[in-house]
Amino acid sequence: MPYTVKIMPSGHQMEVDDDETVLEAALRQGIALPYGCRNGGCGSCMGTLVEGEVDYGPMRPRALSEADEAEGKALFCQAYPISDLVIEVPEIGAAKDIVIKTLPARVVELKRLNHDVMEMRLKLPASERLQFLAGQYIDILLKDGRRRSFSLANPPHRDETLELHIRHVPGGFFTTQVFESMKPKALVRIEGPLGSFFLREDSDRPILMMAGGTGFAPFQAMFEHVFAENLDRPIHLFWGARRPEDLYHDAKVRRWCEEHANFSYTAVLSEAEEDVDWKGERGWVHESLLRAYPDLGAYDVYMAGPPAMIEAAKKAFAEHGLAPDRLFFDSFEYADDSQ
Repeated sequence: MPYTVKIMPSGHQMEVDDDETVLEAALRQGIALPYGCRNGGCGSCMGTLVEGEVDYGPMRPRALSEADEAEGKALFCQAYPISDLVIEVPEIGAAKDIVIKTLPARVVELKRLNHDVMEMRLKLPASERLQFLAGQYIDILLKDGRRRSFSLANPPHRDETLELHIRHVPGGFFTTQVFESMKPKALVRIEGPLGSFFLREDSDRPILMMAGGTGFAPFQAMFEHVFAENLDRPIHLFWGARRPEDLYHDAKVRRWCEEHANFSYTAVLSEAEEDVDWKGERGWVHESLLRAYPDLGAYDVYMAGPPAMIEAAKKAFAEHGLAPDRLFFDSFEYADDSQ
C-alpha cells in the first residue's frame, strides 16, 4: 500500500509506493527535493524525520551516521517508508519545473584535456532539447543497466552539445572505453538533468567555490552562466589538484580573471614535488580557502569533488562560521567502474 508523506515547511503531500524511496516518489511527482549521488554516499538529500518510520535495508547508508540517525535525520534517496511520514527538508524552487528525460545522444567529439581527463561532447536529436540548470549532471545509461554520472560542463545557453569532463579510472569499465576504444559517432543513452547542485541566484552574498579535480566541470558551467548574465557578485574559485598538469583548464580560468573584475582564482597543489616550478598554494584546498577567508559567515560556499575533500571541508567550514543552509556541494561518488 502507498504511504502519505507530508513535507515541511512547504506543507506539500505526496504518495510513496511500496517499491520506491521518498526521493524517487518526489521526482516522479515533480517535487524538487535536494539530492546528489542518489546512492547514499554524499548526504545531499539529508533531512529530518519528524514523524513515522523508514527502512534502509540491511545497511545504514554511508552518509548517515549513528549520531545523525539518533538526531532524527534521514537520507531520503535511500529511505523506504514503512508508515506515513512527516519530513522536514527544503524544496528547491528553481528546479521544480525541469523535466528529467531519457534520450539518445551521439558522441560528436572526444578531446584529451590532459593525461587522464577527456572532454566528451554529446549531440541530442534535432527534435530534442535538454532544459537544465548550470551545475546539474546527467547519467550515461550502460547496456547492462548500470549508469555513470557526469556533471554538465556547459551552461544552458551553450547547449548545441553537452560537454562532459571524464577522468580515466584505471581499470574502469566505462572510462577505459572512453579513452581507448570509443570513437566519434558512437551512440549512448542519457538521463537527466539530475541533482540539486546549481547556483542560487536569489542570494546577494559573495561566493566561494572549491573544486577538486574534475569537480571543476560544474563550476565551468556556472561561471559561463554568470558571465553571460552579467551577474556581479564576487566569486573566488579555489581549484585543488595533485600536480600542475591536473589543472587541465588553468589557462582558461586565468583568462577569466583578466576579463572579469568580480572573479578571482587560487590554484592549490597537494602532491607536487618540491623542485616543481610552482609559485602558487600547496597543501589541502579547503585549508587554502580558510587561510584566505577565516570567517565564512558572510559567504555562500559551493564545492564539488572527491568525497574525502567534501567531508573534511564540511566540518572545517562549519567551525569557521558557515551556516549549513549556505553550503552547496556535489560529492563525486565514483561507481565501482571495474564491475
